[in-house]
Amino acid sequence: METPKETLVRYLQDARDAVVWKVEGLSDYDARRPLTPTGTNLLGLVKHLASIELGYFGDTFGRPSGIPLPWHEDDADPNDDLYLTVDESREWVLDLYRTAWAKAAVTFEESELDTVGRVPWWGDKSEVTLHQILVHMVAETNRHAGHADIVRETIDGQAGRFAGDRNMDEAYDWPAHVARVEQAARATRTSDEG
Repeated sequence: METPKETLVRYLQDARDAVVWKVEGLSDYDARRPLTPTGTNLLGLVKHLASIELGYFGDTFGRPSGIPLPWHEDDADPNDDLYLTVDESREWVLDLYRTAWAKAAVTFEESELDTVGRVPWWGDKSEVTLHQILVHMVAETNRHAGHADIVRETIDGQAGRFAGDRNMDEAYDWPAHVARVEQAARATRTSDEG
């Protein structure tokens, strides 16, 4: 039977794997291009998640990674961690993410759920436990995995958490489902306008 820490780490890894799967098989352009009015893009989500894992599972518990993150400097644009520059490659950012996982694994191995750390950028609420940060990162990573789901589906229709996800039945009549959803939405539009 899993310990509570093992369960949290497994849920985190499942979400990490889902995010990485979302960039597989795409052109570099499709993996980088902004698909929302705020610029959400797949490789930017990976860069963001790698960056915050290095902070939350590293710096927070006195284990700085030593990896330069210039997009977190005081003079950087606050959204520089949400896209790849021309000089940053897909391979580089995926390696950065996997490096963050490896560094986090050491923190998980050497710490208990009640191990206390400090998140400098959280101000008055900066004292935390590994348990709190694991829950935070499971939620944060799943939130961004949801963003990645929508972005990837917009690009090429790929949906689900992984290839062959049984929750995304390929035999299901998705166009008919979308038509039912649209019909229900249109029915409320008349009542909203009336």
